[in-house]
Amino acid sequence: MSKVAIIAAMEEEVNEIKRIMKDIKEKNIYELIILEGKIQNKECVLLKCEVGKVNAARCTQILIDNYDIEYVINVGTAGAGNDSLNIGDIVIGKKLVQHDFDITAFGHKKGYISNIGENISSNINLVDKFEKTANNIKNRTYNIKVGTIASGDIFCNDINMKEKINNKFDADAIEMEGAAIAQVCYLDKIPFIIIRSISDTPNGSNEITFEQYLKLASKRCADLLNEFLLA
Repeated sequence: MSKVAIIAAMEEEVNEIKRIMKDIKEKNIYELIILEGKIQNKECVLLKCEVGKVNAARCTQILIDNYDIEYVINVGTAGAGNDSLNIGDIVIGKKLVQHDFDITAFGHKKGYISNIGENISSNINLVDKFEKTANNIKNRTYNIKVGTIASGDIFCNDINMKEKINNKFDADAIEMEGAAIAQVCYLDKIPFIIIRSISDTPNGSNEITFEQYLKLASKRCADLLNEFLLA
C-alpha cells in the first residue's frame, strides 16, 4: 500500500506530527527510526532527518527505496526572507532553490545545479491543495504565502545575507533542507511539497527568536498537515 512520506529535521517538529498520528509502529533502517502510522486514516511514514541538506537528501532516498511512496511532504520551520512575513505565517514552497550552490565560475547563475536548473518546482496539485486547505481553515490567525523557499547549509542569522538571498532568489523563506529533498524527489520522479512556518527573521540574534517560537511554528505546520490529509 502506498504511503505519504513526511520528513522533518528537528525533534520538536517531529513531536508535533506524532501528536496527530495514530497506530504508530517503529521501524529501524540504517539506525534511523522511521515511524509508520496513520494521519486521518492516511497511511504515512514519518522520519526525523536532522538538520542540513545531506541529512535531508539521505533520508528522502531511504524512504523512497524502502516504501511505496505516493508523495513526500517536508514540513518544518524557517527564517523569513520576505519582510512581509510574520512569526507563524506559512510559506508553501512552489519553487525550491539551493542558495549556497555556486558554479558561477562556469558561467551559470548562482543556485544553478547541473541537470536540474536554477530551481525545482513542487507538485502543482499538492501546492494548490495545501493552499486551498489553509484558506479554508476557520478563524485562521496567520497568513499564507505561496512562493520560493531557499535552502543552504547555514543557519541564516545575518541580515545582509538574508537580503542577498531574497534579492537574488526572491526567497520568502530561508532554511536548511527543503531544496535537497526536492532535488532527490525530482530525480526519482516522486511528487513532493515543502511547507514552512516562520519561526524567526534573520537579524543578528534570531537564534533566540527561533528557540522561542520553534514549538509554535512546528505545531502550526502539523495542524495544517492534519487538515490537508483530511481533505
